[in-house]
Amino acid sequence: MSFREMLDGLPIPILQAPMAGAVFDAMTIAVSRAGAMGNLPVTGVAPEDIGAAVDAIRAQTDAPFGANLLMAPPLKPEPAELDVALARLAAWYAELGLEVPDHPNRFSHDFDAQLAALTRAAPTVASFAFSILTRAQVDALHAAGSYVLGTANTVAEAIAWAEVGADGICAQGFEAGGHHAYFLEDIEASSVGTMALVATVLQAVALPVIAAGGIMDGKGVAAALALGASAVQMGSAFLLADEAIVGPVWQQAIRDAPSDATRLTRAFSGRYARGLENRFVREMRAVQEDVPPYPVQNRLTQAMRAAANKAGDPELMSLWAGQAVKLAQAGASGDMVKLWWAQAQETAQALAKSTAQRGGAA
Repeated sequence: MSFREMLDGLPIPILQAPMAGAVFDAMTIAVSRAGAMGNLPVTGVAPEDIGAAVDAIRAQTDAPFGANLLMAPPLKPEPAELDVALARLAAWYAELGLEVPDHPNRFSHDFDAQLAALTRAAPTVASFAFSILTRAQVDALHAAGSYVLGTANTVAEAIAWAEVGADGICAQGFEAGGHHAYFLEDIEASSVGTMALVATVLQAVALPVIAAGGIMDGKGVAAALALGASAVQMGSAFLLADEAIVGPVWQQAIRDAPSDATRLTRAFSGRYARGLENRFVREMRAVQEDVPPYPVQNRLTQAMRAAANKAGDPELMSLWAGQAVKLAQAGASGDMVKLWWAQAQETAQALAKSTAQRGGAA
């Protein structure tokens, strides 16, 4: 069975985005059981634990599900660079009553070890962002029984994924919350809206395309499918869900946020990501290009973000969210995907009726 056939066989053509730090296994299971496809973010999982995490999902559902890795480069910054970066954060740590942390022993898990573990675990779909696999790595995942889904912010990135043998493209538009997947060009050259990106990627590659970014309800699902997407990926729409693990501070910030409240920033992690604008984002904007790259800055702000969450202070937290996050609703994840699909079907029927009426009038 091809990846396209697998997507066509989903009762609900919706993928839950693998939002590290916002969701984990409970949502993955609930979404897959409901007939859509859940995704397990394993970037923060140690290599030796990835197999058990995937097996735990498999034990609770026979439906397809995915697992996602962010491809962090193995950076080894000089001590002097870390000193400068930590000095830049000192006032923020002091505001929370904390000392500046020591130099970390590591900044992320070893990607090669994680990839080897994920390959052995063989989820239905293995997805990746921030960089690109080699043909040999894709072949190994295929041999183990997984489909490979590459995330692209541009047509060139989609073509690159097709050339290494990926089974499908997740076309992530500028509207998307959280980290953006760009890896060939800078953020400005990689900021393409979802509708334009889906349409142009479909023209460029003969692979199924999954639309991601700004899709928050059934109307958005219907619009993406009308463009020719095989499915959609939704992330911010789940942030108020019962199974989300973002916590009450993050969720209340979403409820309290004004319209159009999100901004792109690299201040928290060293890589551009979209979230609710807060004081840290505003005051760090002038120096955000100076912070060390992901995953270094991400690790250096980790304790600050955790302490702010514990203190109930959203101004020092990375509140990742997409442009349309104000459309987010609370509820059980499984019920939400069923509702969105019902809305999508109603939207498609209404559009078909309207189109037929206009055609008859002509």
